[in-house]
Amino acid sequence: MPQTKTRPADDIAVEACPVREVLDRVAGKWSILIIVAAARGPVRFTELERSIEGISRRMLTLTLRNLERDGLLRRTVYATVPPRVEYELTDIARELHKSLLSLTDWAERHRAAISEARTAYDAGRLTEAG
Repeated sequence: MPQTKTRPADDIAVEACPVREVLDRVAGKWSILIIVAAARGPVRFTELERSIEGISRRMLTLTLRNLERDGLLRRTVYATVPPRVEYELTDIARELHKSLLSLTDWAERHRAAISEARTAYDAGRLTEAG
C-alpha cells in the first residue's frame, strides 16, 4: 500500500503566503471596483475617480500603482499638454473580471437565501438570549 506523506501545517502556510498575498491585493474593495470600472475599456484617472464612490485621490493612486505593479493594469501616458493617462486591463485582469462577474452573479442569485438565513439565525440568537 503506498504511503501518503503528510506535510506539516507550517509547510502549507508558507506555500499559501504568495497566494494569500495575491488574493489580498485583488480582493480588496478598491481593487475590485477599479477592475470593474476599467473593464469597459481604457479609462482615465478622473473617470475612475468619479465612478468609484468614496475613494480618495490618494487611495486611487496607490491602488492603481499596485494593480499596475501586479500586471493587472496597463498605464499609457500620451504626450499631450496636459499629459493624458489611461488605464486598461491586461489579459490576466480580464480573466479576473470574468471571475468577479461569476461571483457577482452568484451573490445576486443567492442574496435572498442569505438574507433569510441571517434573519433565522438572528431570531434563534434572540430566543437563546431571552
